[in-house]
Amino acid sequence: MLENWVVVPTCLPLVLRRCHACVSGTFRTGGKFRVNAHHKLIDGWLLALCTGCGETTKLTVLERANVRSVRPELLDRLHANDPALAAELLQDPVVLRRNRIALDWTGAWRLDTGGGSDHLDREAVDISVRFAARIPVRPVRLIAEGCGLSRAEVERLIEEGKLVSAVRLTARTTGDFTFTLKR
Repeated sequence: MLENWVVVPTCLPLVLRRCHACVSGTFRTGGKFRVNAHHKLIDGWLLALCTGCGETTKLTVLERANVRSVRPELLDRLHANDPALAAELLQDPVVLRRNRIALDWTGAWRLDTGGGSDHLDREAVDISVRFAARIPVRPVRLIAEGCGLSRAEVERLIEEGKLVSAVRLTARTTGDFTFTLKR
């Protein structure tokens, strides 16, 4: 029987970037945007506040874009300060690269196992893990949390061949994967 687990974001991640006003290296986004038009060109930024001093930084979303080339629904969402748009943009590798930022997902996600740990009683169980967002996490940590085991015990099961997967379970992943736990 195949069980389904889902890694779900609970809030927006912290933005890792040096603050120019203090020594802090993290910013918190609240889903607020700033849009500025220059005749036929438009700029758009996602605003983030320093966790140390409260200074605001702007993360570039649109830069000198022709107004006619921007989708109207994107403009509406920018003007409405849509928090779902902020989450989408923080998942966009182009936005991350353009702004030279990284994300800290610590405490910003949870694992939904869809029930209890009744699968531990069975001889073998196949589990599919799906990511609702691109959250980098080690599968060993997810398996330990979902099965109620320690990470050392999960690593021991991998070494013994009782925990198998097509992906490397000790490296970070952001993509869906499946694994089989044998007892």
